[in-house]
Amino acid sequence: MEISTTEKLKQISTATVATCLFKRGLRHQYIQNVHRLQKRGYTMVGKAFTLRYIPAREDLNPIEVFKDPKHLQRVAIETCPQGAVLVIDSRKDARAASAGAILISRLMTRGAAGIVTDGSFRDSREISELDFPAYHQRAASPTNLTLHQAIAINDPIGCGDVSVFPNDIIIGDDDGVMVIPANIADDVANECWEMTLYEQFVMEQVRNGKSIIGLYPLTDKKIKIKFEKWNQRK
Repeated sequence: MEISTTEKLKQISTATVATCLFKRGLRHQYIQNVHRLQKRGYTMVGKAFTLRYIPAREDLNPIEVFKDPKHLQRVAIETCPQGAVLVIDSRKDARAASAGAILISRLMTRGAAGIVTDGSFRDSREISELDFPAYHQRAASPTNLTLHQAIAINDPIGCGDVSVFPNDIIIGDDDGVMVIPANIADDVANECWEMTLYEQFVMEQVRNGKSIIGLYPLTDKKIKIKFEKWNQRK
């Protein structure tokens, strides 16, 4: 049975993705300074659905704007597709809340795959208890809601010094979050799948006392043949 790109990536680490992208000349795909609120969890994979904030202008962004049903933060929560990851450009500013437990719970119940911001969330403890991947800066829970102004949905953004385009593939694990350009996602998943299988073989060999010389990286033809036989058995 053919395994989908998403299912492959769910079994691949961000470290492996980083290596694969590095070999393709993409060295800056790791979203900087974001951390998962849940202590441990499954790997987050989904297409990017973006929200962009700008510095708020006081006359346009009073607290009353949140009552507007067309407020873009609320619209983003209610329109993020099932299986997508909401990625928020908060200008790397943790002073204002990108979202809180209620909005993130709504995103979860709508079937999104996760949420990432280069700012911070409020209600950190409540969010950490959700079965839902959520990444933000490690900062004191912000309470000011009006320092940021939501300005655009599903446009190209910057998040943690990484360019994120709608439909790029977002993968997050305990180490952090990587962005895979949409046009190479299938090829990257296939290559990483093979890399992951080989790393499983390597770990088995190392735990059985094998030297890493010739094994990792693979330079010994005899080991290559041994791996191919191992892989066939798997």
